[in-house]
Amino acid sequence: QVQLVESGGGSVQAGGSLRLSCAASGYTGSSYYMGWFRQAPGKEREGVAAIYTRRGSTYYADSVKGRFTISQDNAKNTLYLQMNSLKPEDTAMYYCAAAGGWVSPLNPKEYTYWGQGTQVTVSS
Repeated sequence: QVQLVESGGGSVQAGGSLRLSCAASGYTGSSYYMGWFRQAPGKEREGVAAIYTRRGSTYYADSVKGRFTISQDNAKNTLYLQMNSLKPEDTAMYYCAAAGGWVSPLNPKEYTYWGQGTQVTVSS
């Protein structure tokens, strides 16, 4: 059973930084996509960043390019999202997700496994 557990959310002022972590367990595939998604109240869930674990290829939403960095630590089975220069519009619940096979990396509908989410709040 795949389990994803996020941590690292919190409240920061605009311009600040946070690092989210996602501890993964139970996945037996050798190559898959893992991603970070977010959902603000009243809005649809959107892709923020994703990584193809086999090659380390990364994908980012335009809104976070240059500010967010996705990375993985295979030894720890942990996915990270380093978020710098945070803006109030980054406020949302952030979710970690995983999918096997080929997917559109930033499309949440193509991901199978989800964590419970961690809240990020950025104040102006």
